[in-house]
Amino acid sequence: ELVDPKLILCVGRVAGTTLLSKDDSLKNMRSKFHKFHGRELMVTYHPAALLRNQQWKRPTWEDVQKLRERYDDLGGKP
Repeated sequence: ELVDPKLILCVGRVAGTTLLSKDDSLKNMRSKFHKFHGRELMVTYHPAALLRNQQWKRPTWEDVQKLRERYDDLGGKP
């Protein structure tokens, strides 16, 4: 069985720049949807970065909420 995700969440700059094939800052990539081979992709902070930068927890949570909202809009099931 093949995996065919409608949404992809990249955690960290390396994952985001690798999949999007562009060298951009995490600040410019995060919190918005990008197109990736017919799918939507969002980039947010890596969990290890959250341990070092507590102030990034809220923006990360907001990114996850935005991703969940899009998932629901696409007819996803909890």
